[in-house]
Amino acid sequence: MQAKKRYFILLSAGSCLALLFYFGGVQFRASRSHSRRNEDSGVHVSPRQKRDANSSIYKGKKCRMESCFDFTLCKKNAFKVYVYPQQKGEKIAESYQNILAAIEGSRFYTSDPSQACLFVLSLDTLDRDQLSPQYVHNLRSKVQSLHLWNNGRNHLIFNLYSSTWPDYTKDMGFDIGQAMLAKASISTENFRPNFDVSIPLFSKEHPRTGGERGFLKFNTIPPLRKYMLVFKRKRYLTGIGSDTRNALYHVHNGEDVLLLTTCKQGKDWQKHKDSRCGRVNTEYEKYDYQEMLHNATFCLVPCGCRLWSFRFLEALQTACVPVMLSNGWELPFSEVINWNQAAVIGDNRLLLQIPSTIRFIHQDKILALRQQTQFLWEAYFSSVEKIVLTTLEIIQDRIFKHISRNSLIWNKHPGGLFVLPQYSSYLGDFPYYYANLGLKPPSKFTAVIHAVTPLVSQSQPVLKLLVAAAKSQYCAQIIVLWNCDKPLPAKHRWLATTVPVIVIEGESKVMSSRFLPYDNIITDAVLSLDEDTVLSTTEVDFAFTVWQSFSERIVGYPDNSKERWGYTSKWTNDYSMVLTGAAIYHKYYHYLYSHYLPASLKNMVDQLANCEDILMNFLVSAVTKLPPIKYKETMMGQTSRASHCADPDHFAQRHSCMNTFASWFGYMLLIHSQMRLDPVLFKDQVSILRKKYRDI
Repeated sequence: MQAKKRYFILLSAGSCLALLFYFGGVQFRASRSHSRRNEDSGVHVSPRQKRDANSSIYKGKKCRMESCFDFTLCKKNAFKVYVYPQQKGEKIAESYQNILAAIEGSRFYTSDPSQACLFVLSLDTLDRDQLSPQYVHNLRSKVQSLHLWNNGRNHLIFNLYSSTWPDYTKDMGFDIGQAMLAKASISTENFRPNFDVSIPLFSKEHPRTGGERGFLKFNTIPPLRKYMLVFKRKRYLTGIGSDTRNALYHVHNGEDVLLLTTCKQGKDWQKHKDSRCGRVNTEYEKYDYQEMLHNATFCLVPCGCRLWSFRFLEALQTACVPVMLSNGWELPFSEVINWNQAAVIGDNRLLLQIPSTIRFIHQDKILALRQQTQFLWEAYFSSVEKIVLTTLEIIQDRIFKHISRNSLIWNKHPGGLFVLPQYSSYLGDFPYYYANLGLKPPSKFTAVIHAVTPLVSQSQPVLKLLVAAAKSQYCAQIIVLWNCDKPLPAKHRWLATTVPVIVIEGESKVMSSRFLPYDNIITDAVLSLDEDTVLSTTEVDFAFTVWQSFSERIVGYPDNSKERWGYTSKWTNDYSMVLTGAAIYHKYYHYLYSHYLPASLKNMVDQLANCEDILMNFLVSAVTKLPPIKYKETMMGQTSRASHCADPDHFAQRHSCMNTFASWFGYMLLIHSQMRLDPVLFKDQVSILRKKYRDI
């Protein structure tokens, strides 16, 4: 009996010791791992608080849109984003200011929190590295004090860096609750699918708007460059990226595979140097990094201190196909972008096989990969604004799944930012996918005549224009947009035609009303006309057949603009705009003009009663990255041209407009061309009977 008691006592004591050791060990380890993370300087932090801080990012690990997001706010108010007012004395880094400015300048922004579907902090959460001068202290208490915080529900937090050297954990230093993360260098283990958004790491020099275009100027065949594979950056003798970067030495051949690293990292790098450092440092200095980038077919992108590296965006811009070596990294915008079309996804464990693998990639595939890098760079990554808007559009697609964009839209020109699903859920309603769907371009057009003078005579140019357009075999209907201050003329004042004529009053009688997406327009093609345009039916027919071959562009009468930033109407072979007073384009551009462009630009146009055609040309060039199409020289009424040329303020205004539009878009979008399309045998000395368009 006594033996049983002693056995029971020993067993109980052993169990207690085991439990004590277990919980004490957990606490000890947690305390050690966070001894460097004391956010509130000078304030004692208990081990329990340290554990809570460490696990804060994982508290909502199971969060998904269905469980941690209130959809009712969006269905009631549409997709509007509220940015908290900046708190007095709170420092904000330039990169985060650019993010907030991009949101506030977008069509999603609202200054009324009661109208918001999504909330973004004005507190700078971008850099949560305690060693960084941009680190914001006491963030936990500041966030919790926000009256709209609601445990992070319907909030979006932007972050580029979390935690600090040497372990670089995912600790944000505050409890994000049920907030979504738009985060760089996020691992697949911590990424919450359909909730978080993986964004690229970008430098503080990354432009807020616009950004440089990709560097692929010509589709060179074969698409091979001087170097097959390149990399040049720090070696990292210790830390996260050290294993992969230390092994690059064995792949470098000094000829077409240049994988250069230097040991010179930090002031005390010599304490950690090995026998190889002297040799690799000397080799490193021989090559210029930019020259390597611009002359390489593939660029290696290994992980750095974190999973993500600046090398990725550099490779995309220079049309150097990224070769990813960062196991466990969630690629940027992976929810919508198919990276297999633009990059080679490698494995850290198979580094030595990379050169032989990429040598077997066919040249056709290499060209396709390089072209896709340029599309993705210009569509989603070339500016902070595009990165932010892509993030917001992805979240919007999750909320309104019934009209969300599919993979084809996101991965094919012009990309998801310019294809607004609110316009239509059918790809055939956009001018960019006819070939993909096997569709023919529209066979009919709607003529929209912009009328601004009273109708006092049956011989006025507007009536002659109406008849000429109505006689076209491709005309489905005519809409007269009455922007005149006088009342609408009686129906009998308009000439009878073989197609319907609809007269509608312009909204507020302003210039931008000519580009509103009127429900009365039943065709995809729009022939936009000023009332004093002089056109024959033959000219209308030819112009429309030209447009059918270039349905994503504006086809029309030329106007000319100087490289930067001057405006001119001199007759030259070089042009970058066409006047919308005699042009054909897809009606989707009416919707983009009304819903994509900011109110400030449209208000400027309306106040000046000028420049609406320039703004439309800027918009279409931004979407297509192509110049318009010129199809003949003389179309506009001489009365209109003479009055404009006699007014010096007219050209001064248009010059100012170009500067303002270029500033908003971030760069000069207009693309110059010298191409003009004329009918076959247009100027040939042959019988008129042999010509199809005899009246031109």
